[in-house]
Amino acid sequence: MKVVLFCGGLGMRLRDYAENVPKPMVPLGYRPMIWHLMKYYAHFGHKDFILCLGYHGDMIKNYFLHYEEGLSNDFILTEGGRRRELLTSDIEDWRITFVETGLSSNIGERLALVKKHLAGEDMFLANYSDGLSDVPLSQQIETFRTDGSAACFLSVKPNLSYHFVSVDGRGRVESFRDIAQSGLRVNGGFFVFRQEIFDYIKDGEELVLEPFQRLVADNQLLAYPYDGFWLPMDTAKDKARLDELHGSGKPPWYVWNSGGNGNGYASVNAKTNGSGLSNVGANGHGPTAGILNSYTIGSVDRDVVHR
Repeated sequence: MKVVLFCGGLGMRLRDYAENVPKPMVPLGYRPMIWHLMKYYAHFGHKDFILCLGYHGDMIKNYFLHYEEGLSNDFILTEGGRRRELLTSDIEDWRITFVETGLSSNIGERLALVKKHLAGEDMFLANYSDGLSDVPLSQQIETFRTDGSAACFLSVKPNLSYHFVSVDGRGRVESFRDIAQSGLRVNGGFFVFRQEIFDYIKDGEELVLEPFQRLVADNQLLAYPYDGFWLPMDTAKDKARLDELHGSGKPPWYVWNSGGNGNGYASVNAKTNGSGLSNVGANGHGPTAGILNSYTIGSVDRDVVHR
């Protein structure tokens, strides 16, 4: 199944960390955010990627054009460094299509622009490329496949420290609760789509606005609830937390080290609530040619969902 990764946004909320680096290229350890996400999908057998580029797309292209596998794999070095034999490989069996989708395009426009690269795909995956999770992807896909809806997104608890307040008509507080206990859910940015999604997108529309409202009206939008690990990289504080988890040696999104189908490490209390699934209803030439054109080599605000 092909994986569409939206990599073109400006990442305004992370500017206090790295103003001139696109969010997918912000490093976690010695690899960028997008690598960790692609490794996650590859673990589940989805290795055909379509990158929707925009802001500093050249940095993403250059990274993969000059990819160094030795940084994250074992190898043997002989002949005084002139010969290297890789013992393992990260991306040898990956296929990556790079598509320039505009500097200011929204998510809906970027998705529409790569439609031709999804021809023949009954279903495909997509991601905002600004968050990580250990959600068992195969379970999400199978639930979506069985349900028959046109679109599905990961529904998670908001990663916020605010309190949720309910008031009456006079402004008197009726309840004051931590937002985690409020029952509110947000769009976690891990999507599964059928080709029918393109029937709901009109020119210039943001994916989660008008198209999702049409899906809701047709009872074609599925929310897949997950209460395990999920963390976006929206702020420098989020980045610090991801760095901390990565530095622990057991980052929960490293499902490829678990040998299983998700929930990378036992220390993470991750669970899905299957019974809670619900439809949300009502080619150029020259040395820089690859940087300028689309080719293949092998943050949107969170949306609140009321349960």
